Amino acid sequence: MGHLDHAAFGWLTPVLSYAMACTGSALGLRCTVRALDATGRSRRNWLLTAASAIGTGIWTMHFVAMLGFGVTGTEIRYDVPWTIFSLLVAMAVVGAGLFAVAYGRDRRRALVLGGLTAGFGIVSMHYLGMAALRLHGRVHYDPALVTLSVVIGVIAATAALWAALSIRSPAAVAVASLVMGGAVSSMHYTGMAAVSVRVSPSGDALSGATAMQFIFPLAVGLGSYLFLTAAFVALSPMPGRTEASVPVRRPAGGVAR
Repeated sequence: MGHLDHAAFGWLTPVLSYAMACTGSALGLRCTVRALDATGRSRRNWLLTAASAIGTGIWTMHFVAMLGFGVTGTEIRYDVPWTIFSLLVAMAVVGAGLFAVAYGRDRRRALVLGGLTAGFGIVSMHYLGMAALRLHGRVHYDPALVTLSVVIGVIAATAALWAALSIRSPAAVAVASLVMGGAVSSMHYTGMAAVSVRVSPSGDALSGATAMQFIFPLAVGLGSYLFLTAAFVALSPMPGRTEASVPVRRPAGGVAR
């Protein structure tokens, strides 16, 4: 069995990946709060932005953490199409969970459905990202730890959606994002603890790209997107009430004007 190193650069990658998870969570929660206060196309657009933020945040968190991952006795490459697919799945499935909450009539049922959907989106992104791994050997997983990582992912997503429904102040959203970022990071490292690799030494060239060739530039680009979008959201005014949402006063015995 090959020796696994999850922090080849020390605390740099865990801390930076946690920061990415918190940034994506904070932006996603803030956009979800904006969406719940909006209507029509504005609500849809805020939800799409929230889905892209959370999806990008968890994807960046995963692959920044993976920059510190190594296995003795083999090089590591990443399959580019699978890596991009994992990002798209994260955005799509998390988005489905957000839309379920925003448009659900029964709040409790919508929260459960949305939490399960978004949670499985987070977990799917992780394991699709792991499926992109290319090395000389075979990757094995501990079923119990995989199950635990799924549970953590679902709980994290449900807690985040509950926060979006129940919390309005920026300070509270910030605290919730720190908690969600910690939960997403915990899910990642629990999933990584489930991994073992049986190395098969070989002189054959591995397919795919190295982390520095592909993952690092993309992670930097997506991280920049998060910070720029966060600035845009911070400077955007809160959605106002539409005319239809303002109650009409009716004079006593008269017709509304």
